[in-house]
Amino acid sequence: MVTCGWCETKVFIPGDLAPLGTVPCSKCGHPIMMPMMLRQFELRSIIASGGYGIVYRAFDTVLERLVAVKLVKKEKMDDPEQMESFYREARACARMNHTNIIHIYSFDQYEGQAYLVMELADHGSLDGRIEKQTRVSELHVLDIGIKIASALDLALKHNLLHRDIKPGNILFDSDNEPKLVDFGLARSVDAEQENGSVTDGTPYYVAPEKIKREKETFLSDMYSLGCTLYQALTGHPPFDAPTVEELVAAHVNIPLVPPNLVLPEVSQNTSDALVKVLSKNPGDRFLSYDEFKMALEASRTMLLIQQYNQSDSPKPKSKTSWWRR
Repeated sequence: MVTCGWCETKVFIPGDLAPLGTVPCSKCGHPIMMPMMLRQFELRSIIASGGYGIVYRAFDTVLERLVAVKLVKKEKMDDPEQMESFYREARACARMNHTNIIHIYSFDQYEGQAYLVMELADHGSLDGRIEKQTRVSELHVLDIGIKIASALDLALKHNLLHRDIKPGNILFDSDNEPKLVDFGLARSVDAEQENGSVTDGTPYYVAPEKIKREKETFLSDMYSLGCTLYQALTGHPPFDAPTVEELVAAHVNIPLVPPNLVLPEVSQNTSDALVKVLSKNPGDRFLSYDEFKMALEASRTMLLIQQYNQSDSPKPKSKTSWWRR
């Protein structure tokens, strides 16, 4: 018997079901997986599937904790270039210790199967929250922005650019902490400019200087984070178009509509911060992640003060000085 993680129903698993095979839950229909042991890791259910492999929720029987295990697809393991990208991502994350960057625990092979063990962040992505809620509350967007900017600042201190900031690459753990993932396109700040597609990453979040094949810097990642926060706040990316060509051209040529003109309830401070970070010219953006974080933190403080003043909760009475009494 296996317990369904969705409805807590006990489900009978046929004895002849192969490991990682699934049967539907008798109550909710969610697929229930036959667990499989991979060294000390018991793979229990699928979290997500991507280009490089499938990510499973697993239990580390030695350290007695829940983790995520990514199994690399067989066809990727046969491609040295793809595997090098996978190794690069694992090494990049493993070098950094930050609350808002997904932690890498180990990378290994077992019986010809390459796998990556990492911190579990299985409470959805920012992309999923935008899709479900249409837009995310301003305070939550500011909190995410402050924390992911801090994570990118640490990556920069390790001489790394992420190069693929988007809502789908921000996951949440059980404590609702945002976690930056997918360093597959990351490269050194000092690396030579690549001749690949200008839309490496995702066109909705690509910086104008990358489109113009100018040098990428941390300000390009900052721009992509700005696009991500803009979409979470308003429910729409800052630029949209019927074709990829028109979309990337919009990043370069079309003036940005400030967030508070799209959604009047957005505060002026938040709107101003996003307008600045989404400047076409990199030199007009915040010149450090600290500056960007300070702007977001100031906006967050103002919002909290406004909410407190508008609330019905009793305010502390001012005390009269002893000498006046």
